[in-house]
Amino acid sequence: METRLLFFFLLTISSLWQHHHASSKYSRPPARSLIHTPHNRSESDPQQVHVSLVGQDHMRVTYITSHKHTKSLVEYGKSPGVYEASSTGDHDSYHYFFYSSGEIHNVVIGPLEPGTTYYYRCGGSGPEFSFRTPPSDLPIEFVIVGDLGQTEWTASTLAHVGAKDYDVFLLPGDLSYADTQQPLWDSFGRLVEPYASQRPWMVTEGNHEIEIFPIIYPTGFKAYNSRWLMPHQQSGSKTNLYYSFDVAGVHILMLGSYAEFDSDSDQYKWLQADLARVDRSKTPWLLALLHAPWYNSNEAHKGEGESMRKAMEELLYNARVDAVFSGHVHAYERFTRVFDNKVDPCGPVYVTIGDGGNREGLAMNFEKQKPEISVYREPSFGHGRLRVYNETRAHWSWHRNNESESVMSDEVWLHSLYSSSSCVESGDGSKRDEL
Repeated sequence: METRLLFFFLLTISSLWQHHHASSKYSRPPARSLIHTPHNRSESDPQQVHVSLVGQDHMRVTYITSHKHTKSLVEYGKSPGVYEASSTGDHDSYHYFFYSSGEIHNVVIGPLEPGTTYYYRCGGSGPEFSFRTPPSDLPIEFVIVGDLGQTEWTASTLAHVGAKDYDVFLLPGDLSYADTQQPLWDSFGRLVEPYASQRPWMVTEGNHEIEIFPIIYPTGFKAYNSRWLMPHQQSGSKTNLYYSFDVAGVHILMLGSYAEFDSDSDQYKWLQADLARVDRSKTPWLLALLHAPWYNSNEAHKGEGESMRKAMEELLYNARVDAVFSGHVHAYERFTRVFDNKVDPCGPVYVTIGDGGNREGLAMNFEKQKPEISVYREPSFGHGRLRVYNETRAHWSWHRNNESESVMSDEVWLHSLYSSSSCVESGDGSKRDEL
């Protein structure tokens, strides 16, 4: 008993230490209630099923079983109940103090045809799932949500996301808000399964994934790396905390705000090499996602992304990244094209979308004087959609949660920087009139 009391005391201290930024000058209104999603299947049946992209024509299926001897097997086909192919993978588990995870299975399947619905079963039994592969060419539509959590607001956001079709789900950090309470990772996996099992979810880490415990778990990310394996090796990254991938005509950088990023770091060198390999004739659109925003006029988490901005912004600017999406701040804010804190028609559009439904509430207080570079800002829960129509044009929209309805409150048409001869040829920030 004394050991357990000591454990929970230390856990509380660790959690407070990790998330001290949450108690800053602004006050958040209360979020809606936390949702605990129970496990109501057998021990051998898969749960927490989600899929992610691996290369051009493969998909990783991740699922968890309580039973230790369930096969790491995915059977799949183009018709319900008819499995013409199968793949095997591997499985592992992890421990976090007194918590032991179930068996976490990872199976890569393919090659798969683009824009095609596949039906699949995990582990040789249990329910049938289905997903649709993304298209091989434009147009393509992304849903982007940050700081998701597992509250009633989260459920509202996900319902609004699922009410309209899309191809790929992007999440720039802060998934479950487990914050060292490992059963909440399981609850989160079950909550998002109806969505994450149908479309690929591509994620990067936030501060709530760190889960460092001094001396015992000094490097953190134990649950995140075990449960949400991303295709980092395919892009030459040594870690699951940052990577890149191509889909249709878009190259997407998933950067790590909580991995080393200065000029002599592995992440910086990886990013340099990755950007050097980008062929804009094949992927005319270039996007980046990260957790802590580089531009922010909210009092919440002010300046926390500044060191990373100073280290890496010029790399993204010179590569003509079209847009950068971040989370962390629990509100929505869109900036114009920016470089080095100034309006620059050859810089990325910066968007903060850390308003998925987290348990901490909204960041209500913006700076009274709105900066010139800030176009639209609002402290509401919601989600964003980026529809890339062709090589030159894309439409961004942000949809606020209004109880049972989703209301589009902000939108803008974007033109790819690759299509701007002045930006591509001169690289000197030449003026242009369009976003």
